[in-house]
Amino acid sequence: MIMLMLTDPFMQRALIAALLVGLTAPVVGTYLVQRKLSLLGDGIGHVALTGVALGWLVGAGMGLAPSDALAVPGAVVAAVVGAVLIEVVRRRGRTSGDLALAIMFYGGIAGGVLLIGIAGGSSGNLMQYLFGSISTVSEADLWLTVVLSLVVLTIGVGLRHALFSVSHDEEFAIASGLPVWALNVIVAVVSALTVTVAMRVVGLLLVSALMIVPVAVAQQVTHAFGRTMFTACVVGVVVCVSGLSITYWYNVSPGATIVVLAIAVYAVVSLVAPLLTRRRPTHDPHPDLPDDVDLPAAATERAAAAAKECR
Repeated sequence: MIMLMLTDPFMQRALIAALLVGLTAPVVGTYLVQRKLSLLGDGIGHVALTGVALGWLVGAGMGLAPSDALAVPGAVVAAVVGAVLIEVVRRRGRTSGDLALAIMFYGGIAGGVLLIGIAGGSSGNLMQYLFGSISTVSEADLWLTVVLSLVVLTIGVGLRHALFSVSHDEEFAIASGLPVWALNVIVAVVSALTVTVAMRVVGLLLVSALMIVPVAVAQQVTHAFGRTMFTACVVGVVVCVSGLSITYWYNVSPGATIVVLAIAVYAVVSLVAPLLTRRRPTHDPHPDLPDDVDLPAAATERAAAAAKECR
C-alpha cells in the first residue's frame, strides 16, 4: 500500500513539496518567535493573496492558459514587497507593529477579492490558495518550490549567527557593528518566500501555524537556539509528510490535517515535558559524600545574619 503511494507521480511531487515546506517553515519561524512576530506570516499571507489575484489578472490579460499561470510568481512579488513595507513601517515607528499587521490583513484580503473579480474570476478561485490544494502542484510549481526552499535554507541556516543576534537583542547587534537594517529586511524577505513556498501545501491562512507551532513544540524540550531550530524542522517534516500521507487514504484537507497534527503534537509534548522535567534526577557531583548541608536552610541563616548586621 505504501509502495503504491510512493510510485504515484502525483504523490511524489506532493511529498517532495511537503518535505520542503516542513523543513523551511520552522527555520524562519524560529526567528519570528524570537522576535515576537509570530503573526507576521499571517500578514504576509494575506498580502500574497493580492499577488495571486494580480498574477491571475495579468495572466488573463496575456491570454495565458491556465489563467492562474502567474499566480505563484505574483504571490512571491507581492509577499516580498509587503514584508519589506511592514519592516519599513516598523523601523520608522510611524505605527505599531500590530497595527501594521492588521492593515496588511484587511488590505490583502480586500485587494485579492477585488482583483480576482476584475480578472473575471470569483472568490471561489482563491480557495485553493487560502487553504492549500496539493493536487494542483505541477512540475513547474515544484521546481519553483525547490528553488525558493534552497534560498530560504541557505539564508536561514547560513546567516543564523547574525540573524539570531538581531532577533535576540537588536541594540547589542547595533553596538556590535552588524548591519541591523539589512538583516531585518532579510528576515522579512525570507518570511515572504516561506509563505509562498507553503502556499500550495497548507494554504495562505494556515501557513503561519506551520511556521510557529513546530517551534513552540521544540521550545518545550530544548532551550538552545540551534537545537530549537533543528527540533522544529524535524517536527515540521514529520507532521507534513504524515498529514499528506493520511490524505492519500482519506478524503480530507491536507493543509488542515497537517496543522491539526502539529497542534496535537504540541498538546502532547506540553503535557509530557513537565512530567519528565520533574522526574529528572538532580546531578550530584560527589555521590560518595553525604549531603550534610541543607541549602534552603543555609540560605535562610545567611539572610538572618545579614539582617542582624544591618541593625
